[in-house]
Amino acid sequence: MDKKSFTKGMLLGTSGTLLVAMVLGLALVLTGRVGVPVSSRVEGNRDLRQKVERKAKELETYIDRYFLDQIDGDRMADSIYKGIIDGLGDTYAAYYNKEEFKQIQESTSGIFCGIGAYISADTKTGIVSIVKPMKNSPAEKAGVEAGDLIYAVDGKEVTGMEISKVQALVKGEKGTKVELTLIRDNRQKKVKVTRDEIQEDTVAYQMLPGKIGYVQVTSFEQVTPEQYNQAIKALEKKGQKGMIIDLRDNGGGLLDAAVSMADRILPKGLVVYSKDKDGEKQEFFAEDQDEFKKPLVILVNENSASASEVFSGAIQDEKAGTLVGTQTYGKGIVQSMFDLGDGTGLKMTTAKYYTPKGRDIHGKGLTPDVKAELTEEISTLSDGKTKVDSQMKAAHDYLMEQCR
Repeated sequence: MDKKSFTKGMLLGTSGTLLVAMVLGLALVLTGRVGVPVSSRVEGNRDLRQKVERKAKELETYIDRYFLDQIDGDRMADSIYKGIIDGLGDTYAAYYNKEEFKQIQESTSGIFCGIGAYISADTKTGIVSIVKPMKNSPAEKAGVEAGDLIYAVDGKEVTGMEISKVQALVKGEKGTKVELTLIRDNRQKKVKVTRDEIQEDTVAYQMLPGKIGYVQVTSFEQVTPEQYNQAIKALEKKGQKGMIIDLRDNGGGLLDAAVSMADRILPKGLVVYSKDKDGEKQEFFAEDQDEFKKPLVILVNENSASASEVFSGAIQDEKAGTLVGTQTYGKGIVQSMFDLGDGTGLKMTTAKYYTPKGRDIHGKGLTPDVKAELTEEISTLSDGKTKVDSQMKAAHDYLMEQCR
């Protein structure tokens, strides 16, 4: 795109409000009058342009006459950009401003500089609270506790603030300090925390009775394959006879991470492939010699989606393991992230993926080999100590039979 032409389109008009200039610019973008290549994919260009222009002028009239406050130009611009992407009708598409894009990049990397605590905001009261500090994190070392209410960050009250803005205040450069004003037991407490590099734990593991290894993967981020490989190595050293990989409630993440992790289980060969709007095919392979040859169960449920289904589908197609649980979510489409070069970003659906045997699971999901519903029943494993839910019990029982 010609940036000069685009800027010109956005600034057209002399009627005095930023809104009309921007909306007219949007009309030019949608209808191709600034040479945007999407014009051939939008029907009724002329009618659409006229309709948008009329509506923009009408909105301008009302704003000039009635709007009380000053217009925030940056916020208005972001709204226009978001509107273009929202108009695609793609549930998973989004335009990210600089602050949002930075947070997205940090969340997918699994590494950021902050205090190492999960926080949440009550949608009704706006009260911000600590869900829990991460183990050995700066927050935990400074005495921050689960359940603490965050009243202010560096003296700025955060009640009612969007959670992303609170997170932005808490994060910062490594070695810098941030002061949290906390409320605990109805008393106010100020805590200074030194920010540090935080690596999120996306993998947890333990050895279950019968030498059955258990690996829980909560998401597929940049740090996940290394954590996953370390978990498998540790369980192998302890002599595991079989393994459960728990992908329940794992909504996905990075495709590359899922492929890398499947590579650790599968022999050389195709893991997944995708096709874009032009039918162009891209293939992803298991390439190294590592292969897991012991009995394997992948635990899945209705919230196992996207990258979880890439991983599980490849295991199921290659008969390298058994899927236990309930039907998966059925998100078989790929979102690509684009860095727009000015600190902002764009995400949109660009392809559909298929399992090695060509299964299209979008809107369908994966059917487990062994169906196991989650009930309220809590069971105890053979050691008489380890308590698990009904799906974990089904997975463990299955592997115990396979390992005899």
